[in-house]
Amino acid sequence: MSGHNKWSSIKHKKAATDAKRGKIYTRIVKEIILAAKGGGGDPETNPRLRTAILSAKAANMPRENIERAIKRGTGEIEGAAYEEITYEGYGHNGVGIVVDVMTDNKNRTVADLRHTFSKYGGNLAESGAVSWNFDLKGFFNVPVTGLDEEEFMMQALEAGADDVEMGDEYFDIYTNPAEFHTVLGNIEAMGFPVLNAELTRVPKNTVNADEVASKLLRLIEMLEDLDDVQKVYANFELSDEVMAELAQE
Repeated sequence: MSGHNKWSSIKHKKAATDAKRGKIYTRIVKEIILAAKGGGGDPETNPRLRTAILSAKAANMPRENIERAIKRGTGEIEGAAYEEITYEGYGHNGVGIVVDVMTDNKNRTVADLRHTFSKYGGNLAESGAVSWNFDLKGFFNVPVTGLDEEEFMMQALEAGADDVEMGDEYFDIYTNPAEFHTVLGNIEAMGFPVLNAELTRVPKNTVNADEVASKLLRLIEMLEDLDDVQKVYANFELSDEVMAELAQE
């Protein structure tokens, strides 16, 4: 799983604008609505809602926004009816792309995705064409500040984590998706601050995209900017040299 979160780290540093923040809020609100709709409005008994609220707090979302989204999910406040759909496609160099959406208009979403893939050098694929190459994993970060690498890794593994990787600023913790909320709770009970808790897709095999990095990342960014898109996953890897160049842009 090494390198899975490198590009995400760069994106977080590059995306600190009000417009991007608005996009993040919209996606989190949709996740809260669906979580509350499926499992009720109490985060103590609804792990998916609890995780969505963690994401909302990490993004500094106002409490009233969170509470309003929960009420929309439980039906206390009327709102659009969203459904979750996963689409698949290909980017440059045959890179596989998986797109998770939440939409109240499937026809609009498909049209937007098809147009974006085509305009920026990719194409939509049939269901199952790409997703087989991704494992679903629980994922979250813990800041490295003040922690001993070996000691923390041992504690995380004892808490039930499958894998732990240390980056410059964070430990990346991966779990079996079925045990995600248990491991998350164990880590929190140990007193460690948890950030970016989510279920994610980790590629089993990757494709080097150094020569098409700019075009591929443009495609991914344009997909992420679509209103109905929640998350975009791709099985590419970039060399440290290319990553360094991108970080400086």
